[in-house]
Amino acid sequence: MRDLYNNLHRLFNSTKRFHFPFEDELDQIPLNGIYIMFEKGEKHGELDRITRTGSHTGFGQLRSRLDQHFLNENKNRSIFRKNIGRCLLNRTQNPYLERWEMDTTSRLEKDKNLHLIDKDFELFLEKKISRYIQENISFTVVKVEDKNDRLFWEGRIIASLASYPFIQPSENWLGNHSPKEKIRKYGLWQEQHLFGVPLREEEFIDLQNLVSRPK
Repeated sequence: MRDLYNNLHRLFNSTKRFHFPFEDELDQIPLNGIYIMFEKGEKHGELDRITRTGSHTGFGQLRSRLDQHFLNENKNRSIFRKNIGRCLLNRTQNPYLERWEMDTTSRLEKDKNLHLIDKDFELFLEKKISRYIQENISFTVVKVEDKNDRLFWEGRIIASLASYPFIQPSENWLGNHSPKEKIRKYGLWQEQHLFGVPLREEEFIDLQNLVSRPK
């Protein structure tokens, strides 16, 4: 799996990189696709280390999904933001972590949990999360029109990265403070697809061809 891990990093390190703010480059981000994220200070040899892979389900929603991570200060719409918040709280052993886990998206959950939520504190924390993501996260994108294809590539890439046994996050990586063991162990901001099927050789070639297509 070493070659596959190395090849994925070489492939995505060689593509167009977006940094916040990216409004002036929206025409270079496809409406449908997958995104590959890198994080300041995280390296794989001389290359920037991939720390998250993601996609979207709704048609034409890639840009909206990126906004949910970078701009929309609502952790219930972005598991990435929720995980960042978990780490910020856990790093200082803040007891609010238990309440941070509560969801108020549905009417049922709102009725059950809303009175326990400190809105002012969560607004403060959401702004810290935005600042962290905007200052530390960059990404590249791959145009993939079909929903099933997006989910296929997302799962295969995550499984391929997680299958590499020598992932070494930096000592300062925020994810080291995650209460989620899988995030700490695999050095990725996700828990899904870690144990899926890695890319086969012919699939990696197909992925290379996808990356090389115009956006």
